Amino acid sequence: MYNREEEILEQYEVEIRSTLKGRGALCCDTDKGTMLLKEFRGSKERAGFLHNILEYLSGRGFSAETVELSKEGEVLVKDEISNTSYLLKNWYLGRECDVRNREDILSAVRKLAELHNLTADYDGSIPDFLKAEEGSLLQEYERHNRELNKVKNYIRNKNKKNEFEMLFMKVYENYKLQAQEVTDQLKKQSKDLGEELKQQMRGLCHGDYNQHNVLLSQGEWVILNFEQMSYDILVLDLANFMRKILEKYNWNTGLGIEMITAYDSIRKMLPEELEQLYLRLAYPKKYWKIANHYCSSRKSWISGRDIEKLEKVIGQEPQRKQFLKMLFYFTTQGKYDIMSVSEENMPACSANGD
Repeated sequence: MYNREEEILEQYEVEIRSTLKGRGALCCDTDKGTMLLKEFRGSKERAGFLHNILEYLSGRGFSAETVELSKEGEVLVKDEISNTSYLLKNWYLGRECDVRNREDILSAVRKLAELHNLTADYDGSIPDFLKAEEGSLLQEYERHNRELNKVKNYIRNKNKKNEFEMLFMKVYENYKLQAQEVTDQLKKQSKDLGEELKQQMRGLCHGDYNQHNVLLSQGEWVILNFEQMSYDILVLDLANFMRKILEKYNWNTGLGIEMITAYDSIRKMLPEELEQLYLRLAYPKKYWKIANHYCSSRKSWISGRDIEKLEKVIGQEPQRKQFLKMLFYFTTQGKYDIMSVSEENMPACSANGD
């Protein structure tokens, strides 16, 4: 921050008692409680919307950060020397959602559903730049499919293949088929959905919902870091969170059901949303991410870590398919009542997938 923090903080109506530097931010003990001074790389309009939506959530009693205005009533304060913009957020101290703790995970999912319910009632204007283009997910998957094919062609044309490349090619056809099937199903769903249903499925998404942005503070769950907020299909948040958790739990079917049930108990999901959730989780995104990293790296040297990641993805495939089979049953077969699954039928869950 170029040691400019004090001058920046002087532009706010707060008394600073002490500060502590963190990763890309400055934690401040003030007369108004704990605050965080943080760089903001978005537009002034995005910052303004962020302030408004967080004030709305705060007014509804929802525990989340808020943005402090400067003495001039500005959301952003600019450091003219570095041309860097900052915002000051009212912050919470606590512990992150513990991904080894089942109750923490389910609490985070319920908190997400509560957020989606509240933002549905937001009557302020939604800026166009926040709105995801219709069909953006389909375009993303089609692009990923082309990228996978590009990596395959590159490796196939190599005379001498290393361990990673041989392993990648060994499972390529399986993941290529999965990717294409999901893309085709997504295309069909997009064509079949009416405009009214599409609107019901869309809303304000957190955009970066993970365990690091959910805190337990003084016995209350708090959501932080809304900078990536977007107006999109709401199950985007749930799918991203579930994927990260289930990868840690070896795609444990019981935990997957419990997470969907926890969300559904607060915000009832439409059948079409369950199908969208299935399609997002069924796309082999981890395999694509590994391929994408390989494509952008120095191919003359492959780290053992890349091989380990690919081996883990392949090793988890039977459990992943079992979970997706369950979810498929509750979507495309018309069995939409996920709540009807009895806990006795759920396998026990542990962070090791046991």
